[in-house]
Amino acid sequence: MTKALIFDVDGTLAKTEEAHRQAFNDTFRAAGMDWHWDVPMYAVLLKTTGGKERMAEYQKTHRPIGPQLDWQQIKTLHAQKTARYVEILATGGLRLREGVADLIKRATAAGLRLAIATTTSRPNVNALTACCWGKTPEDIFEVIATGEQVKAKKPAPDLFQLALEGLNLPAADCLAFEDSRNGLLSATGAGLRTIVTPGRYTENDDFTGATSVIPSLLDFRIP
Repeated sequence: MTKALIFDVDGTLAKTEEAHRQAFNDTFRAAGMDWHWDVPMYAVLLKTTGGKERMAEYQKTHRPIGPQLDWQQIKTLHAQKTARYVEILATGGLRLREGVADLIKRATAAGLRLAIATTTSRPNVNALTACCWGKTPEDIFEVIATGEQVKAKKPAPDLFQLALEGLNLPAADCLAFEDSRNGLLSATGAGLRTIVTPGRYTENDDFTGATSVIPSLLDFRIP
């Protein structure tokens, strides 16, 4: 019997990719940089998990000529991007994906425990739950594992393993929810059954190994 649900955040709880992309581009522009990530470029960059890592990969692969940002400069710029993302979500324009709110409500009523395992940073999680629920993450989720807490981000299993440690439950008692191949590899690497709801940027990913691949969580029944 399933005892806990573990959710990815970006792309799974809500389609946050465009808000992130806007925040990156606004930050680049404010810093006087000529970087700009359009939709096709962002689709490529999303294969790299972690915002700072994504910036480093873009510089290495797509902007190898010219002045280079060092890691400290990337961290500073990413902090500015995070602040901009929080501002964007504070306008209230983001909604949960179809079926998410109802699933979490039903799970809570059934006594299931809830957790998050996300590569994104804690301020981004705070911003999302404030925007979509008007609550703090702790008001909804018992365990919150974020990218700052692990050395290896997805597709490594570390984040889901951390969530399982926080819940003090074996993987067999839990069900994971993801939207990308990297997320699926992370969850299954931790031994979790995984439900995948692909989005715009991940619909062509390889989801071999998923328990189920469905368009949304609308009317999803917890096994």
